[in-house]
Amino acid sequence: MRKIVIEYRVPYADTDQMGVVYYGNYLTFFERARNELMRACGYTYRECEAEGFMLPVVHAEVDYRRPAKYDDLLEITAYVRSQKGVRLEIACEVRRRGEEQILVSGFTRHAFVSTKDFYPCPPPERFLEMLKSE
Repeated sequence: MRKIVIEYRVPYADTDQMGVVYYGNYLTFFERARNELMRACGYTYRECEAEGFMLPVVHAEVDYRRPAKYDDLLEITAYVRSQKGVRLEIACEVRRRGEEQILVSGFTRHAFVSTKDFYPCPPPERFLEMLKSE
C-alpha cells in the first residue's frame, strides 16, 4: 500500500498553555492521515461502512520526540505497517514541512468488525486486493 503525506497547519486551538501542540491532538492528526490514506487507495471509510465493516481503534501508541508549535506547517505521513487476520496497523510520522527530523511517530491498531454486531470479521476482499496492488 502506498505511503501518503498530508499537510496541516497548527491552529492556536491545538496548542496548550506552553504553546505546543497538546499531546492528545496527535491522535486526531493520525486519524486525518488514515482517512486520506484510505481515500488515496480508492477505498474510503464511508465505503467500508456501507459494505458492512467498521475499523475501530483497539490500540494506539505515540512516541513524542520534539514539540510542534502554533503555526507550524506539519507533514503527516501514514502507511499500512501490517495487516494480519482481522487486525490492521497504520503507522504515522509527523514532521515540520521541509525538515527530516520526526517530531512524533506512532501507530494505531484496528480490528475489522461487522456493523451488525461489532464482532471481529475478515477484512473485505476489496480491501485485501487494495493491499496487494501497492
